Amino acid sequence: MLETFINSEKLNDYWRNIDKKILFCFLTLFFLGIFFSFSSTSSLAGERLNKDFYFFFSKHLVFSLLAISLMITISYVDISILKKSIIPLFLFSFILLILVPILGIEVKGAKRWIDLFFFRLQPIEIIKPFFVLTTATIICSFKNKNVNHSYLISLCLLSLIIVLLLNQPDIGQSILLITTWISIVFISGIKISYIILLIIFLTLSSILLFFLFPSKFSYIFLRLTTFMDPSKGDSFQTDKALAAIKQGGLKGQGMGEGILKESVPEAHTDYIIAVITEEFGSFVSIGVITIFLYISYKIIKICINNSDDLTKISLCGLSSLLIFQTFIHIGVNTSLLPTTGMTLPFLSYGGSSLIGSSILAGVILNLTKNRY
Repeated sequence: MLETFINSEKLNDYWRNIDKKILFCFLTLFFLGIFFSFSSTSSLAGERLNKDFYFFFSKHLVFSLLAISLMITISYVDISILKKSIIPLFLFSFILLILVPILGIEVKGAKRWIDLFFFRLQPIEIIKPFFVLTTATIICSFKNKNVNHSYLISLCLLSLIIVLLLNQPDIGQSILLITTWISIVFISGIKISYIILLIIFLTLSSILLFFLFPSKFSYIFLRLTTFMDPSKGDSFQTDKALAAIKQGGLKGQGMGEGILKESVPEAHTDYIIAVITEEFGSFVSIGVITIFLYISYKIIKICINNSDDLTKISLCGLSSLLIFQTFIHIGVNTSLLPTTGMTLPFLSYGGSSLIGSSILAGVILNLTKNRY
């Protein structure tokens, strides 16, 4: 069976049809993540947690190599198998999300992870790309019928996920999914008036949930209040991140010379772009952002010339997810957005984030293959 799956002819076809520029961009991001992980986690492990200096780096390296393998595998499989797997994998990841309130562990007031002994799994990182693909599948399945039904069904799915996320609570991922969903339905051709009504509906629903479950929203309200007026809350982390970016300037302080990773607990995850800027300078950070933008540009260019609606909507949705998450992370690091705990895809430390990034990248590579 393995010989049928992998043979020289299929490998040659794979290499001939894969978009090598997008593949190179994803691999570059993965390897940059490995490099920056070495710089951002060594002092955390050695000085603050009394572990081997390479403890976090070793874990990040292993997860990165596994993530790259998963990305290549997903990009290699036949597209018919990929399409058949979308709904089952979405349901599986959705069940994991449902289990978080029951089996999840609480870290710093938020219950977002399931302890699998060898690592902590954050189900939302896995469900995000499958949510995009499922939404695209639902919309396309109603394309020749009443398409409004597809929007309603996908909105119900979104609402269920958002309720589960707010229960954790996780406002950052909620905003990310809502904006991604809006971009998907917009790309699919929904009327602007419907989008306005949907935004009003989501806003009113959020207000209603706030009054029904005030204890769950106190954490979110505090974050927003602190963002609007730093004197009313603890803005220590965002202040330090912004100071680190300013300190780094254009050329940076040098590898290992940054102090943000030593003063902010989650610098290697939620503030990795600030760590990169402080040590390597704004030029390097701009280069990283350019890679993300180039991937998005390539995807849009491919979508323009593609006649398959499912492929177009899926690719645009995945591109939106990637770009929105990137800029939410950057916005938090530069104090343009409230603190959300959002990782930077491919570069931030964390097994769940890397697995989610590899699934997204693998699907993009599969859908952008030349099939003509």
